[in-house]
Formats: sequence, structure tokens, C-alpha cells
Amino acid sequence: MQAVATSTSESTMGVRPAAAPEQRDAGAFQGYQIIRRNGAVVSFEPNKIAVALMKAFLAVHGTQGAASASVREMVEALTDAVVRALMRSRPGGGTFHIEDVQDQVELGLMRGGHHEVARAYVLYRERRAQERAKAGQAAEAALVHTLTVTDRGQRVPLDEGKLQALIESACADLGADVRPEPILAETRRNLYDGVPIDEVYKAAILAARTLIEKEPAYTRATARLLLHTIRKEILGEEATQAEMAQRYAEYFPKFIKKGVQAELLDEKLMQFDLAKLGAALQADRDLQFDYLGLQTLFDRYFLHVDEQRIEMPQAFFMRVAMGLALNEIDREARAIEFYNVLSTFDFMSSTPTLFNAGTRRSQLSSCYLTTVADDLDGIYEALKENALLSKFAGGLGNDWTNVRALGSYIKGTNGKSQGVVPFLKVVNDTAVAVNQGGKRKGAVCAYLESWHLDIEEFLELRKNTGDDRRRTHDMNTANWIPDLFMKRVIEGGDWTLFSPSTCPDLHDKIGADFEAAYTAYEAKADRGEIKLFKRMPAKDLWRKMLTMLFETGHPWITFKDACNVRSPQQHVGVVHSSNLCTEITLNTSDDEIAVCNLGSVNLAQHLKDGVNGKELDLDKLKKTVSTAMRMLDNVIDINYYAVKKARDSNLRHRPVGLGIMGFQDALYQLRTPYASQAAVEFADRSMEAVCYHAYWASSELAAERGRYSTYRGSLWDRGILPIDSIDLLAQQRGGYVDVDRSMTLDWDALRAKIARDGMRNSNCVAIAPTATISNIIGVDASIEPCFGNLSVKSNLSGEFTVVNEYLVRDLKKLGLWDSVMVMDLKHYDGSLRRIDRVPDELKQLYATAFEVETQWLVEAAARRQKWIDQAQSLNIYMAGASGKKLDETYKLAWVRGLKTTYYLRTMGATHAEKSTISAGSLNAVPMAGGAGGLSAMEAAASQAQAAMAEAAPATDIKFCAIDDPGCEACQ
Repeated sequence: MQAVATSTSESTMGVRPAAAPEQRDAGAFQGYQIIRRNGAVVSFEPNKIAVALMKAFLAVHGTQGAASASVREMVEALTDAVVRALMRSRPGGGTFHIEDVQDQVELGLMRGGHHEVARAYVLYRERRAQERAKAGQAAEAALVHTLTVTDRGQRVPLDEGKLQALIESACADLGADVRPEPILAETRRNLYDGVPIDEVYKAAILAARTLIEKEPAYTRATARLLLHTIRKEILGEEATQAEMAQRYAEYFPKFIKKGVQAELLDEKLMQFDLAKLGAALQADRDLQFDYLGLQTLFDRYFLHVDEQRIEMPQAFFMRVAMGLALNEIDREARAIEFYNVLSTFDFMSSTPTLFNAGTRRSQLSSCYLTTVADDLDGIYEALKENALLSKFAGGLGNDWTNVRALGSYIKGTNGKSQGVVPFLKVVNDTAVAVNQGGKRKGAVCAYLESWHLDIEEFLELRKNTGDDRRRTHDMNTANWIPDLFMKRVIEGGDWTLFSPSTCPDLHDKIGADFEAAYTAYEAKADRGEIKLFKRMPAKDLWRKMLTMLFETGHPWITFKDACNVRSPQQHVGVVHSSNLCTEITLNTSDDEIAVCNLGSVNLAQHLKDGVNGKELDLDKLKKTVSTAMRMLDNVIDINYYAVKKARDSNLRHRPVGLGIMGFQDALYQLRTPYASQAAVEFADRSMEAVCYHAYWASSELAAERGRYSTYRGSLWDRGILPIDSIDLLAQQRGGYVDVDRSMTLDWDALRAKIARDGMRNSNCVAIAPTATISNIIGVDASIEPCFGNLSVKSNLSGEFTVVNEYLVRDLKKLGLWDSVMVMDLKHYDGSLRRIDRVPDELKQLYATAFEVETQWLVEAAARRQKWIDQAQSLNIYMAGASGKKLDETYKLAWVRGLKTTYYLRTMGATHAEKSTISAGSLNAVPMAGGAGGLSAMEAAASQAQAAMAEAAPATDIKFCAIDDPGCEACQ
């Protein structure tokens, strides 16, 4: 492969390379440099990457094959991806070693599916490395002894002993496989004469992070090196871990005072006993972080003044704790209690709470739900509310069902309505425009009920074809589906679409009442009393819903009646939609904007050793949940509300959303495959315990602080707990509910407790996606299965290699963890399925998301849903998707009583072929419970799947709007 290189800018054999990013914006790369292997430092020229990639394709495909426009476009796209990855790793400018660039080229080729080219490129690099070694060109270590560094404006010799001691301390107590020597060698390789001292420490961090894929424990060594940089920046000098207990106590009161003086922190924080709180900080908890978690906090969460951080990790947790304890009687004791659950990673508040607790503008809530009225005043009031809430808040869920359909009569103008879609385009653009001062993009989901006459056009909002004025490329959409529609689909009936202007009461009716009113309107249409309607087979609309869901990822499938019939608050309103992430189910109206405050228990931290291995630690879970519920309840009173309707609603009903994360990590500890009945049972038992203790804690808070104001008449007041409300759903549906009803805890005792003391919160439990906060504490998000045992996560802080430490531990025991295994995991997108030497037991335990049969996701979610008073963000993973399988999956979700589902994740054909022995064997076991598959959808779904084959590299997935680096909604 003589044509492959990264050190030349020449084109080859008459083929002009694709335009590199620098040709479009040359100034974007100022401040970036390249270190050559001889130690010379030169400017960063992305065009050379394009040349190297073109030569790689030439070497494999020949001149004719590589000269096509498609290959040149591919090279340009790959170049852009490589440059973006490099710049994300050093967002403030910096120096890359030539090997770093080549690593990114190799990764880009692999992730782009160009495996032949990547293989040739790897072999070429290895051969060149051997040639350089033979020629003695790799002996750069001798230069290090003469290196000088720039420290505070002066050139001084590099203190190698000090650097070595720092790296050795970062590796201490991390096991025999984490050694300082390779970090030190790689750091030296990336230094040049006169390098700024800060760049030396940065080089050490970058050197350590390159080793993570080979030994995941290096992630903690990397975090410790970053911790050294953080301490140096904030304290103004270096401090060892042994010194930090004393240094934290001294620094903390100064930090609070500085934050108040800078008008960042609430002046009330100065009223705390800061010495006592400073003494309570546990410096050793800094060592829990992995690199992704600490870098995320450093870049996005820690307070700063004039671009300089003033907040260290334990001070961050205490600041949040203080912000949540402002109204407590014994504030110091409660702050320490809250600090302890946060800093031990037992529980984590949502991102808005972590951002803003204790600050002067303490907007702590994650989710807002609104209903849009059917007049211009109401519509533009809703747009204004979206803008204000997006400016200060988290994710938005808008209910648009009230708004009249296209063609409806407008009395005021004697004209006809343009329907919902044009206004949704404005909502989309508002979300883009109002982006919280550049901190994140606005995040909105529009909901529309399935009988609305605009539903067919609503389904197509996210398509990339058609009139772009009637498309919303930046916002999310969701179907709000009544049970009657699902029954018509299953029973082969027709479905009639109406405008809400001719049947306004359907919007607020649920269950049997909705069915009676709806059939009456159908009769009116048959008699000619309603002119504006459309009738079709229900299956046709269902088919289009699923086809659009597959092709565009939207609209999501959510179920109106399950959300309402099982809502504890059905006596004072209607749930008209969910939120951005489909886990919040609260009433909305013209007068109320629903608000929910989120936080999540880390299940992986709530296991203990039992007789037969690990088991759920119910005592610890009870304690954590009790503290967490108090923290969430406090948010309601401390919170800043940008809109009065939101404040009124939240103080009236006091809903909160306690969730879970680390479910997959807990299964690893239990040695339980996700795709197993044992995992379903654990989902059941763990959620039962979380909900039981959450409801108990809310009742305890009611005894201490009083019941929420609309408690009287609620399901709680009537002695009907969430598990009991399944019977109400079955009654309303007339069947079509098949849910396990088993239980292990004393729910009668809880009923008696609530009858005596009431409830502090109308709603208590909701499982959010936790995309960001799970990164902070280093566990798998929410209830998600592992996406890949070796993967790359991308966010504002750069790209992070994430390796499954549980898997590595098991492979080491079997003597199977080596460089070949690393390469195999890279090639197979983090999957073990095709790696023959791995035992089947481990393949089952460490099966990735697309290897878990879709049925198991739904069954586990159904077991959780029976206990939850709100809902859960449930992503559906499906390899080899077909119309029949989509149909069966979502019907099963409905029959199992799920309230909502979230994204549909499908795997392209090329990834399915690469990751499994036989085509279609990834999560392909047929599911029970489906009725009447949609064979007509098969061809369309297959075509869409082929078109999407390369759309989602399995090593780099964005799980939701939240995992978009620009978004913080709902955690």
C-alpha cells in the first residue's frame, strides 16, 4: 500500500483530492499544530488528511475505482469527520501528534464501513512503523532530556521526575495492568521544545486516554490526571490527593464567597455553616470518576468566572445539596445528607438541577407540558411560553390536538383554517432560535391525537422530501393514540378522522366515555351532519404510523388511555400528552402547564452480597429513595418558574419523577443476561421496591409537611395504588390487558399509611433517559441494554472510548483479553457474537442492544410500568425490522399496558450481516401477542432499511435529543 500516507499534500495519479474543510474556512484551524515524528512542529493542514484518504482508496480500488465522484464525496465526508473528531478532542486549540491523526483516519474508515481500505491502512502503518524501528527513527526519547517547557513566561527544563511522580500517582491502586510507563512514553512523544507547561499535563491526559481501549481501568488514571489539572487551575497550585482533605476544607468557604461575589451563587448560601460543610467534603470520592464523567462535569457543569473554573467536584456536589436544602430547618444536616447520596453516586439529580441549584436563577425542573388553545391568541401564547421555558428550562411537550384541522371553518374571517402543520413549523424554528444562550438547542415534542384530521400530514413532518415549509426537521413528534383506535386495528374496523372544531369534547374524554362520544360523531358523519371528516381502514393508518416511525424515527407511539385511566390525578384533569422523552404523564389545560422535577437512583449501587451471589439491597434502597424524594420535593418550592401557569400547577399538585439508571450494570453484577426471564423478574422486583419506598416517602413527607392541595378525590385518596389501576384499565378496554400482577412487598401496609397521612406529591415516579447524568457516574443509561461493549461516545467534550469493564474482567479471567480481542470488538461494533473463542455464557450476558430480542425490552418494561404512576422512556431496539415485527412489537406494548414508547432504533443491513453469523438472527425471535401482521408493509420497510443501511454506525450512537451535545433536556 505504497500510496497511503499522511505526511504529503500531493495528489496521486492525476486524481484531485476532495475539498478539505480548511478550504472552506481556513481560519478555523488556527491554534492547531502537528508534531512530526522527528519532533518538528508544523501547522495543521486538513487537506493532507484528504490526500491520505484518497491514496488509501487508490491503493485498494485502483485509479479508475477511486476516481468516481461518489468516492471523492466519501473522502470529503471522511475528512470532515476526522477533523471534527480531532478538534473536539482539543476544543480550545492544541497540538496533535501525527499518530493521533492517523488513529482518527483509521477509526473513520472503520466506522464508515470501509473495512478493506481500513485493513490495508492498518497494515501499511504497521509496516512503516517496523521500517522506522529498523532505521532507528523511533528513538525520540533522547530528545526528552534536553526539552524545555514554558512555565509562567520562562523557559525552564522539564522536571521529568515530577512528571513521572504525577503519572505514577494517577495509576496507583488501579491494578497491575495499569502502568505509568506507557503513559509517560506517549506523553514524551507528544512534547516539543518550549511546550507550555499546561500542554505537558494535557499531553499526559491524552496519552492515558489512548490506552483505555486496551485496559478500561486507564479511564480512572486519565480522570486523575485531569483532576490534577482541575486542582491546579482552581487552587492556583498543584495539590496531591493526600493533601486534598485539608485543602477542600480550606477552599470551600472561599469558593462559596467567590461565587456569591461574582453574582453566580445565591446569597443565602452564605448563611450556612460553611466550615462545617467544608469539613464534610470527602476528597477520596474524587477517585470514583472515570474520564468521561469528570471531563463532562469540568466542561459543562462546574461554575466559572471569566472562563476560569472555580468549582471542584466535591464542592459541586455540596453546592447542589445546599441549593436543595435552602428551606430546611436543619440546613447543614440536610445538605450533608443530600451531598452524601450525590457524591457516592447512589442518586443523581437531573441536569437542570445540577446546573442551577444554589445559583441566583435556580431553574431546576426538567420537563414542561403544555396544551395549545384553538385560537390565534392561544397559539401564539403557547409559542411565547415555549420560548420562555426553552430559555430557562428543559424539554417541552406540546399538545396540539385542540387546534382545528386543515379546511375547518373560521367564523371570524369566514375562511378556512390552514391546520396544525404551519404552526408546528413556527414551533420548530422557535426551538432552534431560543437556545438557552447557546448552552443547548431548544427541545420540543408535539403530540397529536390519532383522530385528528391532520394526522396523516403530521406523520410526515420529519420526512426529508416534500414541501420543506411543511416539515419540522429539528423537533420531535408523537402519536397520542386512544384505545379505541388500537381495538379497531386489531379487529379490522374503520377509523374516522375529524377536526376538533366539530367535535371539541373528544380532546378531554378518555376510555369508555371517549368511545361513546366518538361513535356518536361517526353516526353524525354518516347522517351528513358533519361534513369535514375522512374515513379509512384503521390498519391503513396504523401501517402509515409504523412506516413513518421506521423511516424517520417519528412520530413516537404513545397511548392516551393507559396514561389517563391509570393517572392518580384523573379527578382534576386530563393527560393530553407526554413530554420530550415520553416519561412524564401529567394533566395540562389552558390554565396549567405541567412541570416535573427529575432525579435517578443508581441501581448498580444498591446491590449486596447474598447467599447465591448479588441481590437487591432493600435497606439501602429505602434510605436512598427517602432522601431523594425529599430533594425532589424541595425543588418544587425553590424552583424558578419562567411562566406563571407552570408555577401554579407545580405548587398545586407537586409532582416529581424519581427514576432509575444503571439497570444493565446491575444485571452484569447479578450475572443475568438482559434477554432472560430472570432479568424481567429483576425489573419487576427492583421497580416494585423503588416505587414502594417512593410512595412511602411521599406519604411521610405529607405527614411532616402536609398533603398536596388536590389530593382529595385522587386515586391515592380512594385507596387505589398504581398496581390496582391496572384493573381500571382492563375495565375500560373491555379486555386487551395482559399484565403480570405478582408482588412481594406489603402494599396493604402502604395503603393504610396513605389513608392515614395522605401524599405530598400527586406523582412520584418516572424513568427518564439519564443520558448525561449516567455518563457522569459511569453507568449505562436508564433502563437501556448495553449498546456496544467497546464504543465511542461523542459530546461537547470530544469523543470518548468506552469499554465494558465487566466484560474485560471476565475475559481476563479466561486469558482472552488481548489486542486481537480489542480489534475484533472494534470490527464487530462491540459485539461478541462472531468472536468464536468467547464462551456462549459471556455472549449471552454481554449481548448488545440489537442482540436482545425486542420482546424482552417490552416485557421488562411492562413489569416496571405496573408499579409506576407516570411512565418510562423506553427505546425499542430492532435488528432486521419488518412490518410484521413492528406491528407485533407495538401491539404487544399496548396489550402489556405500557403508557408510552420512545425512539425506535433499527440496525442497517450491513451491520446486521457483520455482527451475526446468519442474517436476521439479531433479536429476531417472533413475539407472542401480535394480531394480524401487516404484510403490505414488508416491502416498504425493507426498502427503507436498505436506504438506512449505513445511517447509524454502531460504535457512535446518539440515543436521543439529550445525547445531542447541544441539548440538556430531561437529563
